[in-house]
Amino acid sequence: MGSTLGFIATVVGLGAIFGQMLESSGGAGALAGYLLGKFGTDKSSWALMLTGFMVGIPIFFDIGLIILVPLVYAISKNTGKSLLYYAAPLMAGLAATHALVPPTPGPTAVAQILGVDLGWVVIFGLAAGIPAAILAGPVYGRYIAKRMFIKVPDILAEIQKKPGEGEKTQPSFGVVFLLIALPLILIIAGTFFNLGVEKEILRKSVPVNIVIFLGHPFTALIIATLLSVLLCLRRGYKGNEILDLSTKALGPAGIIILVTGAGGVLKQILVDSGIGSVIAGSVSGSSFPLIVLAWIIAALVRITQGSATVAMITAAGIVAPMLGSFNLSQPETALIVISTASGSTILSHVNDSGFWIVSKYLGMNEKQTLKSWTMMETIIAVTGLVITFSVSLLI
Repeated sequence: MGSTLGFIATVVGLGAIFGQMLESSGGAGALAGYLLGKFGTDKSSWALMLTGFMVGIPIFFDIGLIILVPLVYAISKNTGKSLLYYAAPLMAGLAATHALVPPTPGPTAVAQILGVDLGWVVIFGLAAGIPAAILAGPVYGRYIAKRMFIKVPDILAEIQKKPGEGEKTQPSFGVVFLLIALPLILIIAGTFFNLGVEKEILRKSVPVNIVIFLGHPFTALIIATLLSVLLCLRRGYKGNEILDLSTKALGPAGIIILVTGAGGVLKQILVDSGIGSVIAGSVSGSSFPLIVLAWIIAALVRITQGSATVAMITAAGIVAPMLGSFNLSQPETALIVISTASGSTILSHVNDSGFWIVSKYLGMNEKQTLKSWTMMETIIAVTGLVITFSVSLLI
């Protein structure tokens, strides 16, 4: 547990504070407002998908939905279209990056358990997440909205912002976009510089060491978090208020950290007991590639108990002892991370808290939520498997 949490607790904690600062500074609203203005009403579903995709990297899914759903209400009310036409793209963007792109807790934890550099996970997470969000969002959203009209619920009046509230102090789109992209760029740069040193393409020098240092997930997230704190200070928050916000952000992160530690314990038990070697031997003789097996295990756990994060961490603990038998490279292991994370998104239903958040905020009954949200999550899961398996055949 200690060796697992020595890395993941810091990343998840910093990521949670970063997301809270971005939300409190008005960054999420600034992103949405800019993109909606650029895309216009006709293509607003694509703007909402991109907003969700970017906001979902630093901010938890449920928080992102709650702070952005007033935009969906307003657009749907103005156009008269089904709420799902706009809500589906937003939710798909949020769900895809929350499941597939570090520094969100799930894929970060799986990467730590499987022992793969986070940079590779970011690259393949983006590669799988973008098409998954497009198919589950604007494409499926347009399809389901034609077959199921959902009106704006009465909760609209309660949660809409007051006119002009916070608009003058919101950060610009460029600032928010760079703030979200900065840790990803640093982590990816650090990964490639590390690879260059290992392959003897680059010589170790002070500039190379600086890039590798800045590209460590701890450093990259500390920089992003400190810059996000500056945004809050600029918006008028005082030091004690920022401390309170940071403390609040660590609440939801606590359970994720403990579950991840338990996943590390499960992995080590499987390794030390020899069960992992037995499973690896049986898998090597089966017709299932490891990348597909990881997806299936995560999917079964997800359907059974509901939590995507628990599903991917549990699956990672089972898969980790098998890796030694396959002699996989870092990119190949990263693909297994994304495959595992994809499997954990499938068939969100009544045992998943996300199912009920979507149901209540969009004013849908259980049947409607199954037809919309559950199908969207399944599209993300299947798309992730298809992409990771296809890429695995090429590398």
